[in-house]
Amino acid sequence: MRYTYTPEGTCSKQMIIDIDEDNETIKSVKIVGGCPGNTLGVSKLVEGRKIKDVIDMLKGIPCGMKGTSCPDQLSKALEKIINRS
Repeated sequence: MRYTYTPEGTCSKQMIIDIDEDNETIKSVKIVGGCPGNTLGVSKLVEGRKIKDVIDMLKGIPCGMKGTSCPDQLSKALEKIINRS
């Protein structure tokens, strides 16, 4: 299943998240905008991981004084996905 999410308070503009059929595992993530190396790195690191584990790892990570970050916004997107299921 494919989900799209519009982050708030970050440089990234969109997150495209593909979830495996089990609805528990991240198949792929594409983050549009933001710092290219960091967003690509985060995307690669979360592939194949359980959604709940990724939320636990990324939730609350700040970027400077923004109070949020691309990883934190990804955790928020994933929370929305699991709350829909």
